[in-house]
Amino acid sequence: MDERDRALDAAHRGASDFLRTLPDRPVWPRADLDAMLDAFGGPLPEEGADAAAVIEEMSRRADPGLVAIPGGRFFGFVIGATLPAALGADWLVSAWDQNAGSAMLTPATVAMERVAGRWMLELLGLPETASVGFVTGGQLANYTCLATARNAVLARAGWDLAEKGLRTAPAVRFVVGADRHGSIDRAARFLGIGRAEVTVVDSDDQGRMRPDALRKTLAAGDGPLIVCLQAAEVHTGAFDDFATLIPLARAHGAWVHVDGAFGLWAAASDALRPLTAGMDQADSWATDAHKTLNVPYDCGIAIVRDPADSIAMFRTGGDYLVYTGLDPWDVTPELSRRARGVPAWAALRSLGRRGVADLVDRLHENAAAMAEGLAGIDGVEVVNEVAYTQVMFRLASDDATRELGAAILQDGTAVMTGAQWRGRAALRCSLSSWVTSPDDVARTVEAVERLVRAQSAKSNP
Repeated sequence: MDERDRALDAAHRGASDFLRTLPDRPVWPRADLDAMLDAFGGPLPEEGADAAAVIEEMSRRADPGLVAIPGGRFFGFVIGATLPAALGADWLVSAWDQNAGSAMLTPATVAMERVAGRWMLELLGLPETASVGFVTGGQLANYTCLATARNAVLARAGWDLAEKGLRTAPAVRFVVGADRHGSIDRAARFLGIGRAEVTVVDSDDQGRMRPDALRKTLAAGDGPLIVCLQAAEVHTGAFDDFATLIPLARAHGAWVHVDGAFGLWAAASDALRPLTAGMDQADSWATDAHKTLNVPYDCGIAIVRDPADSIAMFRTGGDYLVYTGLDPWDVTPELSRRARGVPAWAALRSLGRRGVADLVDRLHENAAAMAEGLAGIDGVEVVNEVAYTQVMFRLASDDATRELGAAILQDGTAVMTGAQWRGRAALRCSLSSWVTSPDDVARTVEAVERLVRAQSAKSNP
């Protein structure tokens, strides 16, 4: 117990020291992978070390290679910070060390996950009887939902996938938008659906699937059908028109899946809820709580309208396993796993309904302020309509845009990541962190303006 307490004390000191540096430390790491391999590598020592000393050594050596993701100026990819209650809950999850696959084995953590799932369904306006499975992230959430979808549409066509396998199964039509996230294609590949078997539907200038193009696509074939829609395109933040697209797909007997890794949460806001109108009519939804809800990695969420479809896909055998009706292992690919939904319960409990709505609204307000500030810089063009939490901008040429992106990371004030949009280089900001303040936005805009001016002066001496 003494060694464990000292290790936990060392971890607390290391975590607190790191978090205290966030307002002023460079957001991008100061050391690369090779430097970190040198710091942690070498032959495995013959003798062990005191647990607290190991934690202190780990904290000290890792510091130059850490990204300030939990701070207010990390705008790369779509990654939130971690709410205080979610962080504390995650530490307890590790200390409790519960296997959250079974309600009989670990009733406390499974109960918190189940309640968190119910609260999410309520906040997002989704069917209250849907199954909610906690997985590692948006990728596995999409995979879980689409594996369930494939099993269900084949069953409707009279094919028992569990019994007969895929080799001679009816072909499944897999329909996606032109600006879908890459995790959809990757999930399809996991399911044995190749690129040549994916039907791509045109999208508009913001990345929204075009209803006329979907109508034409659906009329061109028949058979088991899955249609993938999107709540918040990863570059522009645009939402598909669910109220129009879902009825079109339903008329052809489709299973409709919504990839809403960060966009589903717009439904929690009175102001932003219209973006999700009609979304509740889909069959499955995927999201990722480490994004908009700001819980720690990892916490993807797979939601399926009819729990019977989840059970048909994922329930396992084993005479030593005990079933309680709907266990966590009935709705995801995993049997043993950590209680990753507990931090989500803590986040929701700490925020309440109003707090979740305020968080989502604040993220959108930060995005609007960022877009306004960037648009005011001479030479900067904001590319997208800022409907949600994404801002995309560029300079006059691709080379200048990429050079600016490298300079931003080197400067360290903020992190933004590069993108390609309609064949042109761009830089993308995702306003996903609960920590981000108006001052963080202003500091970022000031840094970008300073770097643009320096770049311009260098090009035009």
